[in-house]
Amino acid sequence: MGKWWQNSTVYQIYPRSFNDSNGDGIGDINGITERLPYLKQLGIEVIWLSPVYQSPNDDNGYDISDYEAIMDEFGTMEDYDRMLAEANRLGLKIMMDLVVNHTSDEHHWFIESRQSKASEKRDYYIWHDPKTNGEPPTNWAAAFGGSVWEFDEATGQYYLHLFSKKQPDLNWENENMRHDIYQMMRNWLDKGVAGFRMDVINMISKDPRYPEGELLKTGYNDGSPYYFNGPKVHDFLQEIHQEVLADYETITVGEMPNVNVDQAKLYTGEDRKELDMVFHFDHVGLGDGELGKWTPKEWKLTELKKIFTRWQEGLDQVGWNSLYWSNHDQPRAISRFGDDRAQYREKSGKMLATCLHMLKGTPYVFQGEEIGMTNVKFDSIDDYRDLESINAYHELTDKGLLTEDEMIRAIHQRGRDNARTPMQWSSENHAGFTTGEPWIKVNPNYPDINVKDALAREDSIFYYYKQLIELRKQHEIFVKGRYQLLHPDREDVYVYERVLDDQVLVVLTNFTDQVVSVDMTVDLTKATCLITNETEAIKQTEAGYTLQPYGAYAFLLKR
Repeated sequence: MGKWWQNSTVYQIYPRSFNDSNGDGIGDINGITERLPYLKQLGIEVIWLSPVYQSPNDDNGYDISDYEAIMDEFGTMEDYDRMLAEANRLGLKIMMDLVVNHTSDEHHWFIESRQSKASEKRDYYIWHDPKTNGEPPTNWAAAFGGSVWEFDEATGQYYLHLFSKKQPDLNWENENMRHDIYQMMRNWLDKGVAGFRMDVINMISKDPRYPEGELLKTGYNDGSPYYFNGPKVHDFLQEIHQEVLADYETITVGEMPNVNVDQAKLYTGEDRKELDMVFHFDHVGLGDGELGKWTPKEWKLTELKKIFTRWQEGLDQVGWNSLYWSNHDQPRAISRFGDDRAQYREKSGKMLATCLHMLKGTPYVFQGEEIGMTNVKFDSIDDYRDLESINAYHELTDKGLLTEDEMIRAIHQRGRDNARTPMQWSSENHAGFTTGEPWIKVNPNYPDINVKDALAREDSIFYYYKQLIELRKQHEIFVKGRYQLLHPDREDVYVYERVLDDQVLVVLTNFTDQVVSVDMTVDLTKATCLITNETEAIKQTEAGYTLQPYGAYAFLLKR
């Protein structure tokens, strides 16, 4: 049945928003431990834990000041060890978030690095002299706005930060730095974690020439061609494998913005000994406008199908796909790709789950996806907590590129805080997430959308996800079957097959709120229906097989 992680389903926990055990309004590790039986009931095998390391929290934990300590707000290392032991007892594996493109500016390496040019840790980070006119070495734009370079008065040089100025980039050219990272990774694996999700790992190798990029509307240049998939990234990843991963049975996934299929073949090819899979961003960028996600446009189903098909066919036999609709950086799946109106929310959520989980790859479920959580509409920028959204709001409105109303609408649609509102456990105050005041407001729809309600109804999205996850363990075709797209030009349905020997898995999904018909060459009335979100068996008419609004079916048959 393939490698263990090919049969598995991964559940992502964003700890700050998952479950608060002590009433301070912030999710914590003991809160996760309390809810492990819930995840066991869902049927997942792997938990991807977003960062829980010590951090001043400039970017919600992705700015790490100590890789081997736990953030005070989340608890202690003893709490973590207890959680890990309980997870292991329940047969659940923990995959840590590894953030090694950058650290916090409060990490002791950076504190030492900035003290003087002669510091032993100076070259753990990327320092450059100003241009002759005193300006930064390049005019590259940082991901969270402004320049990627920050001037440091003490030594008269700039340091590089591709994200916030409080997230200085590590210098992967430095062998000592690399080996300190490897030792830290081994320490976590020795503790018993199952592997790593590697944050923006294809950005660790920079073009040492630091050329200027193309001018952007924001007034900065696009430096991305010079730090995505850089000259030594494969050398570094192969060294990580050789120095660390080869000695353990692990799961690894690299978060990789701006990666294409051919590059992913190199990153995930088994003979390459780099990573098991990558997160690409092609589908979550659908509908990006002139200013990216802040000027969202309509997207077409044919575009989505082309993207998934390109990745399904491209990595077949040579690599492995990760499958996801949403995560902590993306809007809620139902609001983004389905229909979050009350009459269609659950139906479209089940349809999206069917479409994704039947593809070839390892599926990822983001917390709350399994109960159909949706985007939130806060009225004011003051209610948002995400650094990216807040910075973009001020930068784009100050420059007159977008109005305040346009920016708030864009954040409603695509902002990261959509994923970060607290997990909705019950209809009690603050959705049962905390007895205190939550760090970010709860989505007001929690009385209708919550775990307690989902567990009480046999037809809820939760039990549908549970069924999908179980099917994956029962049928080898889910893991090994080859993918074939049907009806590529239709804008209403996504229909595909998976084929293994004489078995065929047929998946039909309707992405619209209309009744549609689909013509098929096989007789589905005689096939085994593995799962459907419809209440009746599929019907055949002269026009083909009928799918109700957001209907989904998966059939298994023999040729």
